[in-house]
Amino acid sequence: MKFLATAACFFLLGTLAARMGNRSPQVLPDNLQAQEQKPPVANSAESHSNIDPVKEADIRALLAVSGTEETVKQLMSSMTENSIRPMLTSSLPPGDYRDKLIDLFLLKLQSKMDAHRLSELAVPVYDKYLSDQDVKDLTSFYSTPLGKKTLTVVPKMTAELQDEGRKMGEEAGRQAMLEVLAEHPELQQALEEAAKKARGQ
Repeated sequence: MKFLATAACFFLLGTLAARMGNRSPQVLPDNLQAQEQKPPVANSAESHSNIDPVKEADIRALLAVSGTEETVKQLMSSMTENSIRPMLTSSLPPGDYRDKLIDLFLLKLQSKMDAHRLSELAVPVYDKYLSDQDVKDLTSFYSTPLGKKTLTVVPKMTAELQDEGRKMGEEAGRQAMLEVLAEHPELQQALEEAAKKARGQ
């Protein structure tokens, strides 16, 4: 079950993208400073007290057999190097400080994003959407040779499809922009003038 790991990492990336969107990272927004003072989330034992103990044990067995925690670690590492680092590099102004700042930030971020705590988020989510029999059936499936193969190849397939989708999206975007500018010469001219002004500043 890779849903939690993927969702957690994309949530992390989306949050960072929103924070960096204004391209003014020198000062923390007031709301981010306030968030730093919030108390930590309650531990998992308190969070899952309303789940049937038998079902919770079955969910944890499913998480173990499907390697959810290890998947979270791998995805966090991949997202850090392949998405977050490049995004920060393009968002922060160039300078000798930038690489060191990004390295220190990513180390600090990794220390705060505990894979075990993230995988714990799966317990109430699985409880909400899956019956206990669903959980048992999935555990049985992931214990089979095909299930084990699925756990191995699906992340690779997903990464490959994401890469191909990114390439297709970039090419489609390039073609769409060229076509729009060809159909609207006045926009092409306005774009060129805006670019000249920007270079002159």
